[in-house]
Amino acid sequence: MASDIDRRLAEAVESRRASLIALTQDLIRIPTLNPPGRNYREICEYLDRRLSASGFQIELVRAEGALADSDRYPRWNIVARRDGRTSGDCVHFNSHHDVVEVGNGWTYDPFGGELHDGRIYGRGACDMKGGLAASIIAAEAFTRTFPDFSGAVEISATADEESGGFGGVAHLAREGWFDPSRVQHVIIPEPLNKDRICLGHRGVWWAEIETKGRIAHGSMPFLGDCAVRHMGAVLAEMEATLFPLLATKRTEMPVVPEGAKQSTLNINAIHGGEPVQEEGYTGLPAPCVPDRCRITIDRRFLIEEEIGEVKAEVKRLLEKVKSERPSFRYEIRDLFEVQPTMTPEGAPVVRSVARAIEKVLARAPDYVVSPGTYDQKHIDRIGRLKNCIAYGPGILDLAHQPDEWVGVDDMVDSAKVMALTLGELLLPGQ
Repeated sequence: MASDIDRRLAEAVESRRASLIALTQDLIRIPTLNPPGRNYREICEYLDRRLSASGFQIELVRAEGALADSDRYPRWNIVARRDGRTSGDCVHFNSHHDVVEVGNGWTYDPFGGELHDGRIYGRGACDMKGGLAASIIAAEAFTRTFPDFSGAVEISATADEESGGFGGVAHLAREGWFDPSRVQHVIIPEPLNKDRICLGHRGVWWAEIETKGRIAHGSMPFLGDCAVRHMGAVLAEMEATLFPLLATKRTEMPVVPEGAKQSTLNINAIHGGEPVQEEGYTGLPAPCVPDRCRITIDRRFLIEEEIGEVKAEVKRLLEKVKSERPSFRYEIRDLFEVQPTMTPEGAPVVRSVARAIEKVLARAPDYVVSPGTYDQKHIDRIGRLKNCIAYGPGILDLAHQPDEWVGVDDMVDSAKVMALTLGELLLPGQ
C-alpha cells in the first residue's frame, strides 16, 4: 500500500503532465547540435529561467580550456541547487543537453517537438531531453509538495556527452562539483527504459591506426608503396583472427542488448590517399599511389578484461602483418579510453530507485549495464563518487535514429519514480 507521501508525490507529478510535455518540447526546439556545439548557452539560459522560478540557485559554468571549448562554441553547463530546511544528503540529477547530428530519413521536424499519439518527436527527445524534463518535473513536484525536506536537490544540464563529456561532466568533476562531500547520490536520466536501473557501462578504447607507404605516379605503382593495400592486409587479419577472438569473450555484467555481452570492435572510419576535396570541386583526383591510410577503431571491452591486453591484441595483429609484408610500416595513436564501471546493486541510490519502481510500476526493476559509455565514467573516475546510476525514460534503441521519440506516459512514470526516490532519501523518518 502506498504511503501518504508516495501518493502525494505521484499526484503532484501527474498534475504537471502538461508542463512536462511543454518543457520537453521547448528543450527539443533548441538545436544543441554536437559537433560543433551549437546553442549551449541558449539552453542553459532557458533552464536558468525555469529553475530560478522554482526556487533553485543557479550557476552557469563554462568549461574554459576543455576539449572543444572555443569562443565560437563555448562549452556551457548549468548546475541548479535547492537546499532544504535542514542538513542531509544531496541528490543530483545529471543530464546532457547536447544532441547528435540529425541525419536523413525523418518524417517529423527534427526540432519541432511534435506531439503525436502520446509521443514527442525530435532529435534528443529520447537521448536525453525527455529524461532532463522528467527530472525537473520530479524535483519541482517534490520541493513544492514538501518544502521542509532535508538535504539538497541538484539538477545539472551538461555539455558534450555525445563526444566524451570533457566539456561537461568531466570538467565539473575536476572542479569538485561531484565531490562525495557535497553530493551523495547521482541519477543520470539516460534512456534505459522506465523499469530498468543501469548500473554502469562497458569500457572503450578508441585508436587510430595508420599504415605508411610511398607516393608515386599512379601509372607506375611499382615505384611506390600503396598504404591502402597495407591497410587491406590489416583488415583481412582482423577478419581472420581478431573478430573471432572477440566473439569468444563474454561478460557476467548484465549488458544489454544480448550482442553487447561480448567484446566488440567497430571500424568507425577509413581514409587513404589524397584528402577529400571541398564540396563543389568538379575536377578529377590526382594519379598518385597513396602513401598513407588511416582507420579509426572503437573497441568496447568488458570488466573482466585489462586495457593493456586489449591494446596488446591489436599490437600483436599489426606485428603479424608486418612479419608477412616486408615494407609494412604502421603507427597507432590512442584517442580515448575509459575503464568499465558498475555500481553494486546494494548501493543506496540503487535500492531507493528500485523501491520507487516497484511502487510506481508494480514490478521489480531489471538491472542492466549499458553497451556504450556515458557520463557515469567521469563521476566515478574523476569525481570518485560511486553511488551513481542511470535511470530514465525512453527506449535506448531509438537514440540517434531518425524520428527519435519519447513517450509521455513513460516520462510521467519515470518522473514519479524520481520524485518517490527524493521522498525516501530526503524525508527521513516520515
